[in-house]
Order: sequence, then structure tokens, then C-alpha cells
Amino acid sequence: MSTPVPDEVPAQFQTFLAFDFGTKRTGVAVGNRLLRTATAQPTIRAEGSDARLAEAQARVKEWQPDALVVGVPFHPDGASHDNTARARKFARQLRGRCGKPVYEVDERYSTTEALASGARDPDGAAACVILEQFLRSLP
Repeated sequence: MSTPVPDEVPAQFQTFLAFDFGTKRTGVAVGNRLLRTATAQPTIRAEGSDARLAEAQARVKEWQPDALVVGVPFHPDGASHDNTARARKFARQLRGRCGKPVYEVDERYSTTEALASGARDPDGAAACVILEQFLRSLP
């Protein structure tokens, strides 16, 4: 006898967990498709990819989002740089370890926007900017 597969969450109720990847600090935000807003969560302060990934996995387990969003940085002209590759690797690792869809979002200027808004935690606020940008792009 097989166990029934739970119905998929209706699109308007989907929740997302976003990460503003950094080598020392990674901002985290949670939000949903219905309200299209994000709320900052405590920033992950872990150096080293294993520690950072473990903390991110713990947040995914805690929030049980439908999908993940990772901000990918680029130079102002759109060119890649070292952190572009690191953020994409982080996204691939999350996809593999958490088994959730992972969306990459161009996060140019997210930290600048967070700082301009007077955020006390610019990493968490940047994750909010990234997630809200993603949510606005959804139909």
C-alpha cells in the first residue's frame, strides 16, 4: 500500500526562503507569494562552506519553504566575479542537499538598497530585497 502524496501547495500560498550569500555573513529572509513581502531572519555568521551550508540547511528545515532563492552578485556591467561563482555553487549545494527548487536572482545593489533604507542588519535586509524582487517577478 502506498502513502498518498500530499497535494501541491496552491501557488498563492507558496513560501520562499532567500539567502544573500556572503563568505562571512549570509543574510536570510522568508516571504510568501500571497503578500509578496519578505521578513529578515537572523543572519548566518559562519565562515567556511560546510558551516554556512549546515546553518542554511537548518533554516530550511525550520521554515519548510516550498522553494529557495539565492542572490547572485554581478559587477555593475553584468560581468561575473569571484563571488558570482561562489554564490552559484552555494545554490547548487542547497539544491542537492535540501531537495527544493532553487532560484537564482541577480542581486546587484541589494546591499546598497538595504543600507540606504537604514537597515540595522544589512545582510538580512539585502535578503529581503532579493526575495521581494523575486516575488514581484512571479505571475
